[in-house]
Amino acid sequence: MAVSHDDLKQALTFRRFKDGDSKHRPWQEEIFKASWSHKCPTYVHRTPPCQGGCPSGEDIRGWLDIVRGIEKPTGGVPWQEYAFRRSTNANPFPSMMGRVCPAPCEDGCNRNALEDHVGINSVEQYIGDWAIAKGLQFTPGPDTGRKVAVIGGGPAGLAAAYQLRRKGHGVTIFEAYEKLGGMFRYGIPGYRVPRDKLDAEIQRIVDMGVEVRLNTRVGKDVTLEALEAEFGALVWALGAQSGRDLPIPGFKEAPNCVSGVAFLSTFNIGRLQMVSPRVVVVGGGDTSIDVASVARRLGHIADSHDKDLPEHVILGYTAHDVSGSLKRSGATVTLTSLFPVNKMTAAEHEVEDAKREGITILGGVLPLEIICGADGRATAMKLCECTMQGMKPIPKEGTEFTIEGDLFVSAIGQFGDLTGLPGLDNGRGAIDCDRNYQVKGRKGHFVAGDIIRPHLLTTAIGQAAVAAESIDQFLNNQEMSKRPKVDVRHFNLLNKLTEVGLSPAAFKSESSGIEGGLRGTSAANYAVHNFEDRASNDVIPHGRLFLGHFKYALRVRRSEIHISADDVLGNFSERLVALNEVQAKEEAGRCMSCGMCFECDNCVIFCPQEAVKKTPKNQSTTGRYVFTDYTRCIGCHICADVCPTGYIEMGMGE
Repeated sequence: MAVSHDDLKQALTFRRFKDGDSKHRPWQEEIFKASWSHKCPTYVHRTPPCQGGCPSGEDIRGWLDIVRGIEKPTGGVPWQEYAFRRSTNANPFPSMMGRVCPAPCEDGCNRNALEDHVGINSVEQYIGDWAIAKGLQFTPGPDTGRKVAVIGGGPAGLAAAYQLRRKGHGVTIFEAYEKLGGMFRYGIPGYRVPRDKLDAEIQRIVDMGVEVRLNTRVGKDVTLEALEAEFGALVWALGAQSGRDLPIPGFKEAPNCVSGVAFLSTFNIGRLQMVSPRVVVVGGGDTSIDVASVARRLGHIADSHDKDLPEHVILGYTAHDVSGSLKRSGATVTLTSLFPVNKMTAAEHEVEDAKREGITILGGVLPLEIICGADGRATAMKLCECTMQGMKPIPKEGTEFTIEGDLFVSAIGQFGDLTGLPGLDNGRGAIDCDRNYQVKGRKGHFVAGDIIRPHLLTTAIGQAAVAAESIDQFLNNQEMSKRPKVDVRHFNLLNKLTEVGLSPAAFKSESSGIEGGLRGTSAANYAVHNFEDRASNDVIPHGRLFLGHFKYALRVRRSEIHISADDVLGNFSERLVALNEVQAKEEAGRCMSCGMCFECDNCVIFCPQEAVKKTPKNQSTTGRYVFTDYTRCIGCHICADVCPTGYIEMGMGE
């Protein structure tokens, strides 16, 4: 749903001065040409890179400005609730995502050009936890009488159900497991996703009037034909619940070689309560870190029986029942990655936590072969050092070595299970779709989430929102809209004016005093003046900001409970300590509000002609804080030069 990283890297700058410039060029060359001024200011709304890089398309700047007190709530709503409503327009899981999202928004934050990004995740977690504590609910839209089937109750399916109910459509979720949550519940350990918070955010969606059919697998328990007959549209949100085997000799044949997806699912269900003495995990991403961290927490039991071997539990042959009461010992856990440790795809802080918890991480190594004993069980893995050419590992000759182990876990990727659903599988365990997330060749079928291509949870949520919009258009027999270049939730000035009772007057041709009423709107109140919305096309880089305005301010970091290798066994407590209200407001205050006025008064103070003025309070709101008297403006550009957010553009006069 976000603008591509390539677009974010483009040099879109219009900047009169470069860092280090201290002298203005000759005024007569800049300001006057004959008897007219060069250019006068207009106010241009653009998308900040945090939003442009958010796959779920949240209006991040918007809800941060609410937290910091720039945009005021209306109707006596607490600012926390106002921020929650703004955030959940795009993403109904602020408590969850504030904890586990790897935050591409923070990578793109323009504040990185000063000292450090804004801790967007930490503020989002505060908002989400506050909403749960206060019991905030969602409101469905007016009933349309139309029904949509959502196949899969994970992040994508739940987000699709949420957005569809907001539009008033009936929704039934078909979930193969006994509980909703998908990868939230079955793919991420509870010490990263507290189950009470997860249950609350799921229940809030169900309480919108969503029907749920659990333990129901489409293609087995209910036919596709039955769904097509009952529902006006279908959303395939199956996720990717099947793990990929290591493509090396011996892995598929050895019973103690399993996938990371199966390992975590069995643990999160509660069946897996111990591991083998020596565990080797192959991966490098967040899933591999989760597997290794869970293995360290579970430990092993020396006097266990053969039926208690982890692979028997993971493969569904048995379950651990009494092992929790027995004496445990720490497991030796090794994680290997094709990439060097500092270039692994896992979040940096997760890697550091893993090391601290006693996990050995070997980077830049390539698995070659599983070595099996006489009984067919894997006893070791043969590897070698490697370098990476893009995504292709190049082995280094003469560097082979082995790692002994009792359980080998492949966490190198996953794919969907489309058994019983002929015609949907593209041959790679995924479903193909167009830009509107409509399944190719299947009218009325839509898709979202990892079943398209495994990616981030926030990506699945963003895709679900677009799919819901497409379904709404499909059910209303409308042509599906072309998606904008910057496909996120944007601040809408007209909506804001309406919210605060400042809607433009109805247009009447005679009201302007000019024949036809199509010109001379500067004195009329039926038009929004000197404002241009380029947010759907432009992401504003830090080069367009006046960075000199911002003071050095260190990030207000969430506290983390760091667990040592000696204390990790049996420790399943949450590691993140949420910000309090004061800290959340302070951290949100570091946001530079890129592309939108945050009412700093620089343009008013520095204008030498007093042409830039504050909008009268009874006419002022977000995006309407200042205006320009063009009868006084001489086009000196000073207001644009001192605008911290890049909101002012010298765009009028040519």
